[in-house]
Amino acid sequence: MSKFKASGCVRFNKAFQQARIPAIPIGALLLTATPAFAHHAMGGKMPSNFFQGFLSGVAHPLIGPDHFAFIVAVGLFAAVKRQGLLIPIAFVLSAMLGTGAHLAKVNIPGIELFVSGSILLFGILLAMKNSPTTPLVAGLSAIAGLFHGYAYGEAIFGAEMTPFLAYLAGFTCIQLVVSLSAFWIGKTVVLNRDTKQQSAAKFRSAGLVISGVGLAFFVSQVVAVLLPASPA
Repeated sequence: MSKFKASGCVRFNKAFQQARIPAIPIGALLLTATPAFAHHAMGGKMPSNFFQGFLSGVAHPLIGPDHFAFIVAVGLFAAVKRQGLLIPIAFVLSAMLGTGAHLAKVNIPGIELFVSGSILLFGILLAMKNSPTTPLVAGLSAIAGLFHGYAYGEAIFGAEMTPFLAYLAGFTCIQLVVSLSAFWIGKTVVLNRDTKQQSAAKFRSAGLVISGVGLAFFVSQVVAVLLPASPA
């Protein structure tokens, strides 16, 4: 039994090494952050000018590890799919619509469950040997963008028009930067330098890591729903 466990650990560590993904920092991030993490660059305060709005928009996808993991996933998907750039573009545009829906007071209950579920789904799809076609992944990305954008809207709800528009510009820019960076790494560092078999293994390993992130957040949200914290 101990030999079986040891061999499993060896295979798991090799998967991380093949993907060149730092397992320890990701684990530390999950221990110190939860989906309930506020994602507010302004310490929970409402942005009141263009600069604050833009800064808050840039910071939200970065300090929210759930959003960040999904943006990386769509960027990696873009690298492995023909015309794959449609995938992050669909997500970014849809996220703006999701934020607008929140500000229009459209009610979507359980939004964090949908957000964490989308991360889990895309991690699994990325880890699959035969993943869905580009149009299907782009469609799923657009649907996920609505949920992520709706969650972004919580930080700007009630703001004036100037900081709101700056916020939209900020999170749109940073999502493009992160997803295109993941796309570039996938294309130049993995696909162009490794054999087809090696690159496929690395993308599958990356998918496993992302699905692990999604699962951790999804489970924590399910627990929060089933066992809500009692008021202080």
